[in-house]
Amino acid sequence: MKRTLLAGALAVVALATTACGFTPLYATPGVSPGLAAIETVAADGRAGFLLREQLDDALARDAGVSPAYRLTFSVQEHRYARGVRVDNIANRYELLMKVKWRLGDAKTGAEIRKGETEATVTYDSADQPYAAVIAQQDGQERAAAEVARKIQLDLAAWLAGKKA
Repeated sequence: MKRTLLAGALAVVALATTACGFTPLYATPGVSPGLAAIETVAADGRAGFLLREQLDDALARDAGVSPAYRLTFSVQEHRYARGVRVDNIANRYELLMKVKWRLGDAKTGAEIRKGETEATVTYDSADQPYAAVIAQQDGQERAAAEVARKIQLDLAAWLAGKKA
């Protein structure tokens, strides 16, 4: 009895959801192929390389398709000491990554869309030099992943609105 009631309730919910007009963002026609047609150009430095790698993964870049768009960006990083030990040595840092990006037409270079985004991450700095470098690099990787996610969502929403 309970199983029949549960199956009936699920069927009603499924029918109501399809009738409401809800469409997932990435199911909108043209969003996923549009994102895959964006070529990213890396900015100078390690942070630029990390961000390009994250964007290529997030946008699911299809190397077999000639790009329709070209995404360029500049990266600024600021590191602030946030935790100080008794001997006045910082042991916790805040990394702020600011990115200005520009989406242009791949053929003409005309600007289509631009934006700015940022991400802030914190990390602990160890007493050992190697561990401190690894902690800073991990912070850069996490900040790049967060910025890439924000840019991907912005571009996906723009593509979904453009195709609608």
